Amino acid sequence: MERNLEPSAIKGTIKAPASKSMTQRAISAALLADGQSVIHNPSYCDDSLAAMSIAVGLGARVEPQVNELKINGSAIMKESKLNCGESGLAIRMFSPIAALYPAEITMVGANSLKKRPMFMIEEALNQLGVKCTSSAGFLPLTIQGPLVGGHCEIDGSVSSQLLTGLLMALPLAAKNSEIKVNNLKSKPYIDMTIQLLKSFGITVENSDYSLFHIQGNQKYTPQSYTVEGDWSGGAFLLVASAINGQLCIKGLRRDSMQSDMSIINALEEAGAHMIIDEDQIEITKSELKAFEFNATESPDLFPPLVALASYCEGISVIKGVSRLIYKESDRAKALKEEFGKMKVKIEINDDLMYVTGGRPQGARVESHDDHRIAMALAVASLGATGKVSIRDSQCVAKSYPGFFDDLRHLGAVVHE
Repeated sequence: MERNLEPSAIKGTIKAPASKSMTQRAISAALLADGQSVIHNPSYCDDSLAAMSIAVGLGARVEPQVNELKINGSAIMKESKLNCGESGLAIRMFSPIAALYPAEITMVGANSLKKRPMFMIEEALNQLGVKCTSSAGFLPLTIQGPLVGGHCEIDGSVSSQLLTGLLMALPLAAKNSEIKVNNLKSKPYIDMTIQLLKSFGITVENSDYSLFHIQGNQKYTPQSYTVEGDWSGGAFLLVASAINGQLCIKGLRRDSMQSDMSIINALEEAGAHMIIDEDQIEITKSELKAFEFNATESPDLFPPLVALASYCEGISVIKGVSRLIYKESDRAKALKEEFGKMKVKIEINDDLMYVTGGRPQGARVESHDDHRIAMALAVASLGATGKVSIRDSQCVAKSYPGFFDDLRHLGAVVHE
């Protein structure tokens, strides 16, 4: 779907979308618990729907309602083929969980997920005695459990999501386990996982994010769990308002462990006018100046940061380009190409991205079928010199299905 956005000022109060990362984690924990869990304020984005489908395939009864999701856990597998859609978290988190089952299970995916390397999952599960084979390092994955525990060593430089899956699965293994992790990035996501595990009655020992001890034969306890607001999606709303708006955004917790909460630091350095309370932020259009930001621990912030930098006077520097290769697109390349069409100059030197700010121009751009690229382009359009047309904009459903509806509700002129 192609959407056309006119330069628009936005104004009003809005609730941040629910965290898809925490929704997916909560779904997997509820699957592994014996009894009914209730997940309040769930995200029903495409990635969460994939997680729900996998939970059903692995035996859970899932009852989605408007503001809550009821899940009855079960260990009786119903499907031997599990589709992760385009969710990187789903494939990396549910593969170790699938290994708990004694039957052979095939993990498949769609579109961009088929292009992402899977050798890390294969190697980790093989170290733990599970028979796991890929198709030359890519999907599909065939997994034959059961996972009994033990020792494995993994590389955490590309993603922390496999570690999340191992931390969720290994407490149910028969033996105690130890995971050695080299060069772990995105540590806040592991804090999120450990926090959620504790909510469901599971404990793990973390030694400086390099060694994790997991006691076997633990049990997940069914819970009533509330999903917090999503700082990843909320970042786009914050940047949109700093560019051309006056918003009060509710549901973004200051005590959150989400790494993307650090968008606040970039906005402050850029000179954005904000009033920050415990669970809401008021932010208004500001004269913005260039900033420097290290996004190594929060690579999903690159797209909104580029949108922000495109309106900042001077050259902004964003570190962490190496984290952008295995996303829904090659995000560094996509950002440079598409913002270039809007006459925003982006240069890349090793791990650094340099964005020369000013005022983006109207253009016809592509999403690269990447939800965060589409949202960044839409946000950048709000103060542009003319209309911005975004092709394949429907991909925002992966994480924030109501994104364009929310922009329209706040006053943006969006034509479909």
